[in-house]
Amino acid sequence: MSNFVIAIDGPAGAGKSTVAKLVARKLGFLYVDTGAMYRALTFKAMLTGIALDDAPSIISMAKKTQISLVQNKEEYHVILDGNDVSEEIRSESVSKNSHFIASILQVRQILWEMQREFRKRHNLVMEGRDIGSVVFPDAQLKIFLDASVEERARRRYLQLKEKQMAQDIEEIKRDIIERDRRDSSRTVAPLVRPPDAIYVDSTGMKIEDEVSLIVSLYLKRAQRMKSDNERCQIESCDS
Repeated sequence: MSNFVIAIDGPAGAGKSTVAKLVARKLGFLYVDTGAMYRALTFKAMLTGIALDDAPSIISMAKKTQISLVQNKEEYHVILDGNDVSEEIRSESVSKNSHFIASILQVRQILWEMQREFRKRHNLVMEGRDIGSVVFPDAQLKIFLDASVEERARRRYLQLKEKQMAQDIEEIKRDIIERDRRDSSRTVAPLVRPPDAIYVDSTGMKIEDEVSLIVSLYLKRAQRMKSDNERCQIESCDS
């Protein structure tokens, strides 16, 4: 049986990264931030002077790029070609330009294969826009994590404020609405809610409550799968 995948999809600013990290830590799974992988490629293109609308050059660059994810207790690092770029890829310039990379099908296919390789060695908690719909349509547990635009803007404002990168909250709200539009309308792996995903509206929820809910859903699903497997062993079910 394939390793277990908890796929957490949802719009920008819904808190997927924070929740996924904590769920992975509680369960001892590997946390995979797919957005960080796209950001890493965006950062490399910007650093090396490749135009973000030059798809052939971006694809060629992606094929020669190594991205690894290192999880060490509470620390999480994104390694790009041997260099830790965990902080650099979180800049506003990288964030605002990563959609260029994400819109190139061949680049997504390269990263999808990287992401699927992780499953061969680990149980995963993966978050992004297309995990349950494209990367792992067979994920054993799919969550669609959402929140109101106002809530997502407030969270982003507090994050930036903590980093002393103050930004007008109305501007943040406009950016979120635009990202939602881009993510949902793009032709390549658009943001969609998989029909078998459990919808979670995190507006007003505490992070620990979100984590507890997803862990509880996992435990129930894992127990059900275990019971089904035991029944099949007794009844000689087809695999």
